[in-house]
Amino acid sequence: MGGHFVQGHVDTVATILSVVPDGNAKTYRFQPRDRSILRYVVEKGYITIDGASLTVTRVNDRDAWWEVMLISYTQERVVMAKKKAGDEVNVEVDMVGKYVEKSVEGYFEGKSGGEPGILDKMVARIVEEELKNR
Repeated sequence: MGGHFVQGHVDTVATILSVVPDGNAKTYRFQPRDRSILRYVVEKGYITIDGASLTVTRVNDRDAWWEVMLISYTQERVVMAKKKAGDEVNVEVDMVGKYVEKSVEGYFEGKSGGEPGILDKMVARIVEEELKNR
């Protein structure tokens, strides 16, 4: 399998901030309309832009942007390569990050099965031990 699982959903729209030629490649910088999705965008991770699975080359969470580089082969095969700075694209983040977030959240907050989360259990145990020692 090359790339990642693409579902065809649009998580947000992003604006192309710049397109910088680099030999026969081009580096595209994007800024998402919904900046909260940046938590799912990681360097060397996957992102779908206008339906094409691409690899993220750089991320800047503080200034809210990420970059991808399109080699000439990819430029010939994806719609996004025809776009320029100021244009908007549809973005789907990698669903694996969403699943990991939900699983970890459930584990720590007790959302999976009705039992208290691990943090609640740890705090209760520490408080109980402290009360015993007084």
